[in-house]
Amino acid sequence: QEMGGTMHTIAKDVKLQVEFNPALVAGYRLIGYENRRLADEDFNNDVKDAGEMGAGHSVTALYELIPTGVDTSIPTVDPLKYQRQTETATPFSTELLTVKVRYKPVRTATSTLISHAVQADEHPGTSGDFSFISSVAGFGMKLRNSKYSGTMSFQDIIDLAKAGKGSDDNGYRAEFIRLVEKAELMAEQG
Repeated sequence: QEMGGTMHTIAKDVKLQVEFNPALVAGYRLIGYENRRLADEDFNNDVKDAGEMGAGHSVTALYELIPTGVDTSIPTVDPLKYQRQTETATPFSTELLTVKVRYKPVRTATSTLISHAVQADEHPGTSGDFSFISSVAGFGMKLRNSKYSGTMSFQDIIDLAKAGKGSDDNGYRAEFIRLVEKAELMAEQG
């Protein structure tokens, strides 16, 4: 179905960096991509290899956020002694995060940077795609017995997937729902 996209690379060494505003986000966790994480300094390093993007492809990065002011079990650390502690500047107080994408156009050795600040009130609400993506991430955590899956059940995953199924022209989402249902049955049978 997506073979054409793999044959026509449109960007090389695609890297994504997200910076959260500490005035609004107390903590965050990237879900997945453990095998593709780069060191912070590698984002600007054009020699460091990263992923390719083909025509018609998209990438989704899913983060779990903890807003400031929410009680959490995140361990506290002492303030840094040799780093100046400053408050977030007023002009950025309405920005939730900044997304930076660095990529090399085909047949180019130097990368190009795109940066976009997302305002805190810029969320369009939960879409069907977001519900479906959340179900896929939840299923992955459930299969790995992740401590982050919390109390999410197979039925919760199925409900999210059904809420985000949409038109599903190729039947991929329906097949995912069937796969989760089979996993639930297997788990019940031991």
